[in-house]
Amino acid sequence: MRAQAAPYHGSVPNLLEVVRNPIAYIAARWTPSPRTVERAAFTALLMSIVIVVTGGAVRLTGSGLGCDTWPKCSDDSLTATSAMGFHGAVEFGNRMMTWVVSAAVGWTIIAVRSAKPARKGLSRLAWSQFWVVMGNGVVGGITVWVKLNPFVVAGHFLAATALLTVTTLTWLRAREGDTPPRPLVGKPVKKLTYVLTFFTACLIVAGTVVTGSGPHAGDSSDVKRMPVAVELATHTHAVFAWIVVSLAVVLYAGLRVMDAPMGPRRTARNLILILLGQGLLGYVQYFTDLPELLVGLHLLGSTLVWIGVLRVVLSTRERALRTEPAETATAAESPVAAPLAGSATRG
Repeated sequence: MRAQAAPYHGSVPNLLEVVRNPIAYIAARWTPSPRTVERAAFTALLMSIVIVVTGGAVRLTGSGLGCDTWPKCSDDSLTATSAMGFHGAVEFGNRMMTWVVSAAVGWTIIAVRSAKPARKGLSRLAWSQFWVVMGNGVVGGITVWVKLNPFVVAGHFLAATALLTVTTLTWLRAREGDTPPRPLVGKPVKKLTYVLTFFTACLIVAGTVVTGSGPHAGDSSDVKRMPVAVELATHTHAVFAWIVVSLAVVLYAGLRVMDAPMGPRRTARNLILILLGQGLLGYVQYFTDLPELLVGLHLLGSTLVWIGVLRVVLSTRERALRTEPAETATAAESPVAAPLAGSATRG
């Protein structure tokens, strides 16, 4: 009688399991280090800044209708062609950046989902990035369909700011634990950070009105502008800027007087420095008739201001640092997981 062959439990993955839920499949076989999760979250944050800047480059170079339809670049081509020239290349390049952002967001989702112990709050933040990216892609398409309507363009930028918000919060939360937050400052200071956040949001919205009524319409054709005098929009934007600067200074002074921990004081100080640099840049670009390069740098500065404000808000409390989990034990049990576990250890 021939001996019965032993059942094979080799390294061939369960393809049905992979197809059904690939993220869960990876999470069951890989545990990233906390540093890997943090790096993934920071990559998504960095890409959310980059796509704001590249979107600004599309507008400032007049390439907003370089691809005159969406989701294709033209009625006859999915991608930009040589006949579309520089503007087509710039607009299509910005569209391709969406895929880079999506890859960074996907990497964050996988890293957070694979972390052990599970971090449900952080996972919800990571997934929110995905939905914001998808929503902003649709808004971007509508922006092309309506031929750069300034109100839709403003909504497109605010949606990008929403992505910047969730990527920043994900990154900051990835650097701390999940225990209940312990306040580091009193309630009046905490409320002041909320007031600061509100007026910073007003500052950003006012900035979209300046853009919508200003000269950089995003295309060389006769693009409709917001029915607001650009001088009025600019002065309103400046008023909000001074309010934000004043609130930041008051906040920092309060933290110093109350002998608050160094963390909140440092983030408040850094925010003031960013605001002063951004304000100086804003005045220079205003008095030099809004040159494209300075407007682009001012756009970059707006992302740093918003990140700085969010950091100030979260710095007013702390959560106990997570303990370093042991790298995946399943690597010892499954040959399939061994290469993944090795990469996690290196990451």
